[in-house]
Amino acid sequence: MKYNFCTLFDSYYLTRGIALYRSLELHCADFQLFIFAFDDKCWEILEKSDLRFAVIIPLSEFENDDLLRVKPSRTIAEYCWTCTASTIWYAIDKYKLDHCTYLDADMLFFSSPEPVFKEIGNNSVGITPHNFSRHLKSFEIYGKYCVQFTFFRNDADGLKALRWWKDSCIEWCFAKMEDGKYGDQKYLDYFEEKFEKVHIISDRGAGVAPWNISDYSTEFSDKITLISLKNDTGEKYPLIFYHYQGLKFQEKKDKVVCKPSLLKIPVSALKFIYEPYINQLITIKNQLDGIYPEVKQVFFIRSLSESVGIFLRNKLRGIKLIRFIHYTLKQSRYNQPKNIGGVLK
Repeated sequence: MKYNFCTLFDSYYLTRGIALYRSLELHCADFQLFIFAFDDKCWEILEKSDLRFAVIIPLSEFENDDLLRVKPSRTIAEYCWTCTASTIWYAIDKYKLDHCTYLDADMLFFSSPEPVFKEIGNNSVGITPHNFSRHLKSFEIYGKYCVQFTFFRNDADGLKALRWWKDSCIEWCFAKMEDGKYGDQKYLDYFEEKFEKVHIISDRGAGVAPWNISDYSTEFSDKITLISLKNDTGEKYPLIFYHYQGLKFQEKKDKVVCKPSLLKIPVSALKFIYEPYINQLITIKNQLDGIYPEVKQVFFIRSLSESVGIFLRNKLRGIKLIRFIHYTLKQSRYNQPKNIGGVLK
């Protein structure tokens, strides 16, 4: 099966987008990635790059009157979120695809996505739960599901859901909680009640990220990155893709200083998931700049205030009663509105 993917990013996320493409090239036998370049520099560099299985789409070709109308009212991040569903719609419509899966640009594949597509089967929509760790469960107020890997089939049920999501994001898509909405993400919470043939992806190797990595042990064996749930049977699963949300790093002369996330990341994940990725991003940047690539030692640091903040957040949310009250109050305020999103067509 040929897999159709799409993603969007600007020159700020250029190295991450290229790393995503290369991971697909490594782990996906037959695929096409439609890349929506969100600034001219990004488009110019991608056009010159050797991305044989990618289609590069400039912003000027993609934007329509509806998007341009709301663009001045959105921040850069909010406008990217606004466009997510529209990129999937554009790819399916223009290139007559039988399906398309949106991918966040700051993801990396560690093994074939085939198990995820087999799980989706003949369903029309596939969405990925955040699977928040227990102490972070209250974050579900911002969305039970993550946009990171979102599948739509080109059939009546798939297009109905995609059209509603697209129109809803154009109507409202901001980085704040309001009437049961948050960015493009919270809309996914309503898919199951509004549409048919929606599948919730359950593969343990899909959707691993800072908000749930503390639940896993990580190891590297026989060229495969494996994860296993702590305090469980010990069964090991191939890591399919990881989402590097919140990753920040700075390259020094002989080292790299990194803040992997606002959340605590286990040492094994830093070693087997983060360190190789950071060096890959630096290598890609050096190649684009015509500089001889070199592997540097990565140092993971955190300021005292950040460490204290993480400790307090984890401990406070770890108290069952406080977490229950916090989550219940948020749910009653935000998760029970009616008439969410655009009009169903």
